[in-house]
This record gives sequence, C-alpha cells and structure tokens, in this order.
Amino acid sequence: MKAFAFTKSLPIDHPDALHAVELPLPTPEPHDIRVAVSAVSVNPGDAKVRKSALPDGGEPRVLGYDAVGVVDAVGSAVTRFQPGDRVWYAGSIARQGSNAEYQLVDERIASLAPKSLSDAQAAALPLTAITAWELLFDRLELGMRDTKGKTLLWEALRGVLARF
Repeated sequence: MKAFAFTKSLPIDHPDALHAVELPLPTPEPHDIRVAVSAVSVNPGDAKVRKSALPDGGEPRVLGYDAVGVVDAVGSAVTRFQPGDRVWYAGSIARQGSNAEYQLVDERIASLAPKSLSDAQAAALPLTAITAWELLFDRLELGMRDTKGKTLLWEALRGVLARF
C-alpha cells in the first residue's frame, strides 16, 4: 500500500521531510478494523510527533490521526462494524497513522461517520471535536454544576481566572 511517512525528524520544508513509501497491507488484530482511507486532516499533533518521535530503527513512520474511510476488513473479535461501513475516528499515536491507503484502527475508538458530512468534513472533525468537548465538559465543567444565568463566556473567563 502507498503511504506518506518520515524516517528522520527534519524541518517540514526540507525535501526529505516526508517520503512516499510502499508498505505491506496491514492485517487486523482481533479488535481492529482495516479502513480504506478516504480523507484525512492535519493537526498540530502530526507536527509534534514528526519533530520529536524518531521512528524505530529507521522504519518509516506514518503520521495522521483524524480520518474517514470505509471498513474493508475486520479482526476476529470485532462486533461493531462490518466491511462496507463508513467510519470516522481520531487514531492512536501508538500506531501507524492515516496518511496511507489503509489504516488499522481499534474498533472501540471509531464510529459510523455521519451521512450528512462529506469525507473532507468528517475527517476534519474528530480531534477538534474531542478537544472542544474536553474544554467544555472536563475543563469548564459545563453541566456539572448550577450554571443557570451564566454564559459560556462567563464560564470560560471563570476557568481562566481560577488559574491566577
């Protein structure tokens, strides 16, 4: 399968920063779905990993975490998906990324992609949506206490001021 990968941490404008490579088609483990990737997005996490995480033994490391695509194979323990399902996800930093024709993803971190979104729209959302959720509900604790009469701006300001 074709993929874009890096083998050394180089500035992104260096001609050898990323390479087109040919990798073996990955085989799903028990809880994996193999996704034929349709669209990906680029996030700050991609740049951070490329700058700081050297690939093992010079092997190509594929970046990319947010993606949408169609399941083409499933592992023996997969129960949530079947080949032909359109899925979206924010993949795992511990695995090869989505900048490839196919990617293995644990079924437990994927869901069916909304039919109302194009592939490009769906690929742009997973990590940003998770970040927004964490801000609103984990950091600002919206819905966790009485916020009657308060606005989102008030809650954000209260959260910032609490740090000083």
